[in-house]
Amino acid sequence: MARGPANHRGSGRQTAAVLVLPKVARRRRCLGADRRPRRCAQGICIEREIPVHVLIETPGALHEVWRIAALPRVESIDFGLMDFVSAHHGAIPGSAMRSPGQFSHPLIARAKCEIAAAALGNGVIPAHNVTTELNDPDVARDDARRARSEFGFLRMWSIHPRQIQPIVDAMRPDYAEVTEATGILFAAQNANWGPIAWEGKLHDRASYRYYWELLSRAHATGAELPREARDRFFHPPHPYQTTFPTDPNKRTSSCLKPIANTSPSAAPWASPRCR
Repeated sequence: MARGPANHRGSGRQTAAVLVLPKVARRRRCLGADRRPRRCAQGICIEREIPVHVLIETPGALHEVWRIAALPRVESIDFGLMDFVSAHHGAIPGSAMRSPGQFSHPLIARAKCEIAAAALGNGVIPAHNVTTELNDPDVARDDARRARSEFGFLRMWSIHPRQIQPIVDAMRPDYAEVTEATGILFAAQNANWGPIAWEGKLHDRASYRYYWELLSRAHATGAELPREARDRFFHPPHPYQTTFPTDPNKRTSSCLKPIANTSPSAAPWASPRCR
């Protein structure tokens, strides 16, 4: 199904956002995903390519999730928790459809780990399942926090408007993390991205990558940033901000790319080995 407002053929409107493939049982069901968006786009007069989101809702799809995530135009691997539980025909209790069971049951936790690892390993977005609690936004917030911090999910579905802001809040780094990342990156930049000692601990290019992506995620989600960090890294045309170097042979989803760009001569990722 196409996610986005309906279009009329010949209208020229380009509003279809993505093509969602639900109830995928095997990878072969996705093999036409690289052609289906083109046919869909032609039918509603869209010139650009339409990204594909694949829902993992069966044990068979989970078994092939790495191969599914590697398919062309796949942008997101999404977990369909309730269908996944139902597909086990009673072997998984209904309590695993909600918290805390959805994070503690071994088969569900394994599925979430596999989906997140496959998506991240192929440079696409892992998206967590919905929270069915509609009246308490704190439940959605806590589910999003656990999905992000314990399982590595970068997005989460919502089913009610009041869930959106709690999910965004839980996915963004807190101010203490942002402050730490800012201090480390400033010190690293001043040392020409060589190894540094920060509060008695060693940091080098490996940790710089982590803190840069944390700072970029904070910027993307609207978290408060120190003014100097905004000026150095996120306000063009600053001399530190030109083109972010990426590996041309590796597909990288927009969810994994930093929001700001950094000069290759100043960035810790200038070395081809830092990917």
